[in-house]
Amino acid sequence: MEKRQNIADWGRLVLSAHERIRSSVLETPVESLSDLVPDLQVRVFAKLENLQKTGSFKLRGATNKVLQLTGRQRAEGVIAASNGNHGLGVAEAARSAGVPAEVFVSSHVSPAKAARIEQLGASLRRAGTTPLEAELAGRAGALQAGKVFISPYNDMDVIAGQGTLAVELQNQAPKLDAVFVAVGGGGLIGGIGAYLKWVAPQTEIVGCWPENSPVLYECIKAGRIIDVPEQPTLSESTAGGVEPESVTLDACRRVIDRSILVSEEEILAAMRQVRASKGWLIEGAAAVALAAFLKQANRYRGKTVAVIICGGNVSPEVLQRI
Repeated sequence: MEKRQNIADWGRLVLSAHERIRSSVLETPVESLSDLVPDLQVRVFAKLENLQKTGSFKLRGATNKVLQLTGRQRAEGVIAASNGNHGLGVAEAARSAGVPAEVFVSSHVSPAKAARIEQLGASLRRAGTTPLEAELAGRAGALQAGKVFISPYNDMDVIAGQGTLAVELQNQAPKLDAVFVAVGGGGLIGGIGAYLKWVAPQTEIVGCWPENSPVLYECIKAGRIIDVPEQPTLSESTAGGVEPESVTLDACRRVIDRSILVSEEEILAAMRQVRASKGWLIEGAAAVALAAFLKQANRYRGKTVAVIICGGNVSPEVLQRI
């Protein structure tokens, strides 16, 4: 998001995206999680993007980008880079629009997710050993081929698309005191924050990170994109470096009010707790947001909060640990 834009401009981009894609994506439900903290009198709502087509919020941003392609761009096809949910979102959005799609993945992509991307009609290209290396290779490949590159987060149209879930959430659970969002590249929280800061500025935007991969958290602290050491994390969807000069750095600095880091043990406990109490199978990134809320639930006694359950695509490796 360009620095010269104010919050109202950002919010209008999200609202326009909502009108554009609403017939192509599901309006996912909101359900209560208050029973997880019965003694605190906190009204807790979960926005269930795990029920979205392709199993995560990523379809929103991809669809918003694809629906704005010119006829020539559609014919030439698009390129994306992702080890999972964004690749699935782009593959589905492109398939629905009849647009050829190629997805760059790193060598550590889950075989199950790679197979699902191909099943949706996209072709795969392996590049590098990390998500960021695949991302940079994908952008370079798109530039060389003269095709549109659909970034997982470093794209205003993608960010606006992700933010459309906040439009739904504001209608489903108005007067929220806080929203908890897992952060990877920053596209989801950037879009959510852009809209809510416009229509509900009293709502606290809480960024949630795994301690093992706090990449954008450290970049925000540094005021620039830096290399951040990472350890393996159950939050596979938020792992990986951030592209240099990403527009999400400025957006997240402006919309995130508080930041919470959680341990791998806290992430796993949240996944198990919601599985036992609700029967939901949520991915690690969604559990980051839930674990962050549970970690500081006392702070929200008597208030109303929402936790974004950003996806439910659990790899076989993580499922074994649950």
